[in-house]
Formats: sequence, C-alpha cells, structure tokens
Amino acid sequence: MHYVKIFTILALSLAVGFLGCTTDKKVEAPKQEQVTKNLVPPKAEVTSKNFAVVLDDLKVSMTVDTTSKEIVDTPNLKGRIKITNKTKGLLDIQAVTLEYLDETGKPIAYKPEEKISKVYPFWKTLKPEESAEGSLDTTIPKNAIKAKTLSKIQIDLVYVPSPLSRDTLTLVEKIE
Repeated sequence: MHYVKIFTILALSLAVGFLGCTTDKKVEAPKQEQVTKNLVPPKAEVTSKNFAVVLDDLKVSMTVDTTSKEIVDTPNLKGRIKITNKTKGLLDIQAVTLEYLDETGKPIAYKPEEKISKVYPFWKTLKPEESAEGSLDTTIPKNAIKAKTLSKIQIDLVYVPSPLSRDTLTLVEKIE
C-alpha cells in the first residue's frame, strides 16, 4: 500500500511537471526586412567630349517595416560604375556626384532625418582611352522610391584636366 501512495505521488508530480511547464514560446516575425528593387533600365551610358560613363546592375536596397510597409532607413543605390577618358590628355578624377531628378527636372530633396551620401570618391588618374571601374554605393531620397518620382539621375564628375602645371618652392631655413 505504501508503494501505491509513492507511485501515485510520483505520477502526479510528473504530470504536473510535464503539463504545468509548457514550452509554448511565440516566435515573432521580423519587424523589418531588406528589400531590393532593380532600376529600369538597369544600365545607363552617357558620353561627353571628355569622358564616357557606364552605370550598370543598378539596384535600390532599403529596409522596410513589415507591418506598415514604410521605408525605415535612407535607401541605398548600388551598382557598378565605369569611367573612360575620351581626351588626349590625363584626367584626374576626384569624385562622382549623383543628383536625383523628377519628371520636371527638379532635384528630389532628402528629408532632414535622412542620411545623405551622394558623393562617391573615385581618386583615379586616367590616361587617354583608359577606363576605371568600381562599385557604386550612395544614398537615394526616400521620396524618389516612395512616390516613384525618380525620372533621371544626373551624374557630375569632378575632375582635373591635364597637363597640370606644378611649381616647386624652396625655403632657406636653419635651426639655430
């Protein structure tokens, strides 16, 4: 009889232990997701008298709130850039700046809370007909994506044409 009481108490303890300690843990879905959209067309070419620029594999990467579908952070424009020197002299490229324009040709403004990174340092000297390639990673205003107002991307190349003239100055100094 004593074993029956012990067995009953042991069985009740195990039942309470198994049933009382449920392991129902709710797993929440991520509140944000990374979304990538392709630009149309994904490749663009521009040629001037001094250089040719090719942008390809253009994509916009952004973080979106899964419930409200609002863009959380400043979107990024990513892709590849190729610059070719079309002059007979050297071109010392300093940077590439991007301006995002709407259908009327007006710049699309960044909101005050957005991170602005529309200058891409390039730092390359190109000989005649030489090309330089690199990856492009800058920001793009939320309004260009959200309102789908982006119509054009204006590319400005900051460069110094050659021949460069340099002077050397010598100062005669002594330490006494």
